Amino acid sequence: MSVSTAAVDRSVRTPLPVLGRDVTVPLVTGGEVTYAALDYAASAPALQRVWDDVAAYAPYYGSVHRGAGYLSQLSTDLFENARRTVAEFLDCRTGDQVVFTRSTTDSLNLLATALPEDCEVFVFETEHHASLLPWRGARVTCLDAPDSPRAAVTALERALADRDPYGTALVCVTGASNVTGELWPVRELAAAAHAHGARIVLDAAQLAPHHPVSVRDLDVDWVVFSGHKLYAPFGSGVLAGRADWLRAAEPYLAGGGASRKVTRGADGGVDVEWHEGAARHEAGSPNVIGAYAIASACKALTEAGFEALAAREEALVRVVRDGLADVPGVRFLSLFGDEAPRVGVLSFVVEGWNSSHFAAALSAEYGIGVRDGLFCAHPLLRRLLGGDGRAQGECGAPEAASGEKSLNAIRVSFGAGTPDEHVERFVRAVRELVRDGARWTYRTVDGRCVPDVSA
Repeated sequence: MSVSTAAVDRSVRTPLPVLGRDVTVPLVTGGEVTYAALDYAASAPALQRVWDDVAAYAPYYGSVHRGAGYLSQLSTDLFENARRTVAEFLDCRTGDQVVFTRSTTDSLNLLATALPEDCEVFVFETEHHASLLPWRGARVTCLDAPDSPRAAVTALERALADRDPYGTALVCVTGASNVTGELWPVRELAAAAHAHGARIVLDAAQLAPHHPVSVRDLDVDWVVFSGHKLYAPFGSGVLAGRADWLRAAEPYLAGGGASRKVTRGADGGVDVEWHEGAARHEAGSPNVIGAYAIASACKALTEAGFEALAAREEALVRVVRDGLADVPGVRFLSLFGDEAPRVGVLSFVVEGWNSSHFAAALSAEYGIGVRDGLFCAHPLLRRLLGGDGRAQGECGAPEAASGEKSLNAIRVSFGAGTPDEHVERFVRAVRELVRDGARWTYRTVDGRCVPDVSA
């Protein structure tokens, strides 16, 4: 079966320049090949534009909000302008706050500390652990995995109808699954939440790099995402949305920057007056380069045009699905069905193969980087795989594992910087491995399948 992308319109075929596009890696079978980075769902490579912007600013780096010197003033302006750029990128409402964090996980943990007392949190079992685990101080209702977008809305409506109508509630939902890539009905879920007096936070970690995210249009109360999935390095993230819960909460971290006034108390202790704006939850020296990198990525994606980026990505998804459609034993994982709209994230299993072994062979023999495992979404993978999600044991030849049920999966993911050739090479590699088997021997070291260098 052909795996060519030649039929794709040229206007949407050119990938955005990213760092690492020319990096070569050694093959265990000999020689080198250009590395095919197909693990965008974990960390996307930095856009060249972002790196160039950061490099141009780096000599002017200075402390933020803390200095009278020129470089400090410049850095402060850059940091606050980055906040405004992110607010525009997310189409925030008047009065919404943009708080810079370390990641999506950090953003949701921050929001968890701001929940009103006795708040009930509603999540689907399909969520990433970043959305499942932060709510330790709240009552959590975990909903079963739905089999369609409509079923997701119906399940949420029923759950919210049974809650205490006088209590506070928060719904946390992904915009695009980090396992299946499927798009979730965010607007409809937000409407259901608000109809029952609840608020909603959107985990846009997998959505924002691929589609426009409008807080106003989707009518979500908060949105969170990570810079490292948005083609921006340096460990940064965003929590954006309504200010009232954040203003009423104790600062996420206590320290300089979060405090407006500190005095000795009459009892010999310390009295603190905290900031009410975003600074309240940004104690310490902020990651100005990380914030600037996110803002640069927001501008780059907006200028490139999400419509063209999404069209090209949809074409690459078709290349993968069509190219592997007739390969024996390859099964894609899905909640809503094979034709459900999705971003460039696809997970699959290969009958008779240990997923770690398969991923290791893709890397060692073809120079292709994918992800294997449970993708920090254990309940969802257990549901999709029909197993308990434990490790599969020793890796080895496919014949040795024949008949075993796969308890892990393989994920291939791509985006704005992925060349056509990388996706085409991936499809050819999967077909060859299934047909011919691995050309090298592998063994398990510290729980990972690696080439046996003694072979």
